Amino acid sequence: MLSTQSIPVVRATLPAVGASLSSITELFYRRMFEERPELLRDLFNRGNQASGAQREALAGAVAAFATTLVERPGERPDALLGRIAHKHASLGITPDQYTLVGRHLLGAVREVLGDAVTPEVAAAWDEVYWLMANALIAMEARLYAEAGVENGAVRDDMEIADRVEESLDTVSLELRRPDGLPTEPFRPGQYVSVQVELPDGARQIRQYSLSTAPERKTWRITVKRERSADGRVPEGEVSSWLHAHARPGDIVKVSRPFGDLVLPEGDGPLLLASAGIGVTPMLSMLDHLANDSAGRHVTVVHADRSPAHHAHRTELDDLVSRLPNGTLHLWYEDPRELEAPHVGKGLTDVTRLALPEDVTAFLCGPLPFMRAVRSDLLTLGLSPKDIHYEVFGPDLWLSK
Repeated sequence: MLSTQSIPVVRATLPAVGASLSSITELFYRRMFEERPELLRDLFNRGNQASGAQREALAGAVAAFATTLVERPGERPDALLGRIAHKHASLGITPDQYTLVGRHLLGAVREVLGDAVTPEVAAAWDEVYWLMANALIAMEARLYAEAGVENGAVRDDMEIADRVEESLDTVSLELRRPDGLPTEPFRPGQYVSVQVELPDGARQIRQYSLSTAPERKTWRITVKRERSADGRVPEGEVSSWLHAHARPGDIVKVSRPFGDLVLPEGDGPLLLASAGIGVTPMLSMLDHLANDSAGRHVTVVHADRSPAHHAHRTELDDLVSRLPNGTLHLWYEDPRELEAPHVGKGLTDVTRLALPEDVTAFLCGPLPFMRAVRSDLLTLGLSPKDIHYEVFGPDLWLSK
């Protein structure tokens, strides 16, 4: 927790720092990349930097952490920190990089706020940063130890064993170890980071959920080809490269599995709600439940543009049908030829479902979808602690 002398300083300056966080994080990244351009080339997502999404996510995380320190000093936002730690571990972040980040981040605070940053203010915000950084370093060290690797050494060669076109804009890639040994274990719902070398020499990294059960001898990821607003020009650097070039027999660099949105043990009822490519972690959970002959009550909700855009549509239907107490509810903007009692048109409406009182909900998909579903679930009486989510890309939940 913050020291007694820093609490009033941070509380007094939090409004000014919070109001300037967008400018602070923009300057922070610019200064850091000027000194270390290889970080932008080989570590940070260039697309998220260009759009400003990463700056927005960082600002939201810092503001949320600082607010917790001053408003609830006996509490640490472990859910927020855990999500960041898993993402950092999948990228191979190491403790020494926090010193570099701290220097540029606090330097940006001084430059943006000017004379308002007295030595006392600088010391208080330095304390905030290192409380957050040290908590993350400790969490990431535990994750590396659990994965059985040295700090940051998370990527191995994986061979593409198979490639399947799953829908109009998604392709699945089956991954296996080149030495023929079984893949590393993971928990249903987790993801891996895939690194590819692009035409300009950059080695960009993206996260993809594992979309089958851990019991299988290989891994599978499903990649959506991201497009720009006009729907024609490819936007996602790595997804476009994988769609264009990844073929069976190719070798790619893949991290150990990480992620905190995981299937809980026990027999409690579940709601798995997804939209678009957010179906992938749900497929892993359902595959595991179907293999385990689980009798728990599972309600599955999925929304998509149309049946043709719905990746793994037949597989999802099959997995739910194998659950004794599983039900499937689909919503499409354009259902077209697919007419069935469990298919609706338009936006997802979970208020129409008969959900058990003690259900635990897992959400994955675009942020507007997850916000809408979460709001409906709260209206139905679910506790916030029983609603979990996964965000593909920077976590903007707290910054909106």
